[in-house]
Amino acid sequence: MSVFDELAQAGSATAHEASGRGGVVDCDLVQLLPGSRAAGPARTVHCGQDDNLMVHAAMAELEPGEVLVVTMPEARPVALLGELLATQARHRGAAAVLVDAAVRDAEELVELGLPVWARWVRVRGATKRIVGTLGEPVEMGGTTIRPGDAVVLDADGAVVVPRDRVEEVAIACGERLENERLKRAQLQAGALSYDLDGLRDLVERPST
Repeated sequence: MSVFDELAQAGSATAHEASGRGGVVDCDLVQLLPGSRAAGPARTVHCGQDDNLMVHAAMAELEPGEVLVVTMPEARPVALLGELLATQARHRGAAAVLVDAAVRDAEELVELGLPVWARWVRVRGATKRIVGTLGEPVEMGGTTIRPGDAVVLDADGAVVVPRDRVEEVAIACGERLENERLKRAQLQAGALSYDLDGLRDLVERPST
């Protein structure tokens, strides 16, 4: 299992906690493929406003296992990705696509089986005229995503792990999951997190 498989299995919330509660992509996201989860190094795309020319250009550079991260100057409900671009991304082996705008052809995207997250699902299409950038840091939901950073996606949302901390955070995720497994067994046996986590003292200790 690769380090990205480990992060995908752990999920966004665990990665967030294990990394020191950083890297949250703090915006509403539509998960097009229910039950999907993914993680991989970011392949960043910064499009011109309401334009998806650079998404087409990115397909020539996309590598297997990467998460295609698509942004533009201002997030608006304009579809930067639809079935035909998603078909290319799937053929190129993308782990997932994260779009800070809209996508369309929602049913077809689900049929493709490519995990896609986007701000909106909308019909309005993009132009193909503006040259943007590939492989540069981008901003989404208050978080900077740099090329090669790990992007972890699931039903809870998206979390970014800096590329130089990926292995460290994956190990911390494994430790956290094991601790949760042990704690879950105690909870199922009737224990209370109120006591296990030392929270009772915070609430019930006499004030001084």
